[in-house]
Amino acid sequence: MPICKNCGKMFMSFRNLSKGLTFALLFSCQSGNESNSSFQNLPVMKIESSAFKQGESIPSKYSCQGTDINPPLQIADIPAAAKSLALIMDDPDAPVGTWVHWVLWDISVQTKEIAENSVPANAMQGKNSWGNSEYGGPCPPSGMHRYFFKLYALDTLLSLSSSADAKQLEKTMKGHILAQGELMGTYRKK
Repeated sequence: MPICKNCGKMFMSFRNLSKGLTFALLFSCQSGNESNSSFQNLPVMKIESSAFKQGESIPSKYSCQGTDINPPLQIADIPAAAKSLALIMDDPDAPVGTWVHWVLWDISVQTKEIAENSVPANAMQGKNSWGNSEYGGPCPPSGMHRYFFKLYALDTLLSLSSSADAKQLEKTMKGHILAQGELMGTYRKK
């Protein structure tokens, strides 16, 4: 396997002997301070909700079938070096691919709770998959879906426009993530 010296993109070919086909795999290297997509080596923060526990059903109050307000979230174990927090809520089970429900950044590291139906003071909200800068609750077209509240501790404040979406936030956070936490709830329309 080639060694990445300049963190450029490299191609590596493997021959499928049984069919005589060659497959090219695209590898991109990351510098030592950038996180990978799985965040496996990062410290873990706690993110919980008094409305539902990890892996349990999100109450309909917080969905499109209820008042469509954000659930209360409690945050703990923020690294001392963190300068801000970011939060992305998404549904990876959506038929069109991951559907983003809520995007927040520049949350104060003093924040220990995001209260029900609120946005932390001075935090920025980005565009969700509906194109709105607000919380959009679970609203699966069919079946049960999983909803992930992904919390990130960052070593900086972010200079993003309020029109930024989750992809732009993730790109801007790259190399600045100190710790992460995750809360997953499920929802099925009644």
